[in-house]
Amino acid sequence: MTNSETPRAGDRIAKLLARAGIASRREVERMIADGRVKLGEDVLTTPNTVLTSLKGVTVDGKPVKAPEAVKLYAFNKPPGLITAERDPAGRPTIYTALRNAMPEGAGRVMPIGRLDFNTEGLLLLTNDGGLKRAMELPSTGVPRTYRARTFGDITQNELEALSEGIEIDGMRYGNINANIERSTGRNRWIEMTITEGKNREVRRVLEHLGLEVSRLIRTAYGPFRLLDLPRGMAVELREAEVEKFIATLKLPGAKTEVKSPQDHARDRVMRSKR
Repeated sequence: MTNSETPRAGDRIAKLLARAGIASRREVERMIADGRVKLGEDVLTTPNTVLTSLKGVTVDGKPVKAPEAVKLYAFNKPPGLITAERDPAGRPTIYTALRNAMPEGAGRVMPIGRLDFNTEGLLLLTNDGGLKRAMELPSTGVPRTYRARTFGDITQNELEALSEGIEIDGMRYGNINANIERSTGRNRWIEMTITEGKNREVRRVLEHLGLEVSRLIRTAYGPFRLLDLPRGMAVELREAEVEKFIATLKLPGAKTEVKSPQDHARDRVMRSKR
């Protein structure tokens, strides 16, 4: 930095709105491009706008509230739902089910990653865009565990070879921990833990190995497990668990943007003193 340069105060509007739980950064950028975000009476035209607070900012004409404490919810997603707010084909989305599944007063939440239309199990939801982004990045290495019901021939040795990674149609997949849980004839339940979460990774790898996948269930994401959560239900995860996990979440070469509940509380105190 030269002597004539000074650090800019504040943060980009897209970052601030993501932290406030409005949407992910990418979705916020689309909102801005669509003219849905204003500062006072002025429509914001670029996500690079730098602000020190969200005072006076509205989205779709509604004032943006100050960021809340980070919250994380576990949802047992049934098969047959799209992990999106809306589907052009008119198929039901997770938000259809969440209307009745979420705890009262939960507010707006965003899914962390996706589960395919026919994939079921643990889907984490958060009100914090920074946490969403950090947990989704393959470079963060947050493990995801699945149970797959398959049909076909496979040996444990073949599955253990996946620990070295595998390349399929030019796509490289990193270390995969895979084990046969039980077998009945050519029917098998296989448990797989991945750390990159690339699109359709589990299905693509198993199908590449010659297996037919008839059911796929995500049972864990990081330290959070599906356990006996009923299908179609959601529950808020304990603040202490979330806080402990956030403290361990580090992005290679960068500082995570996730704020702890204490950070948000301190921010509220500072704002009240202005």
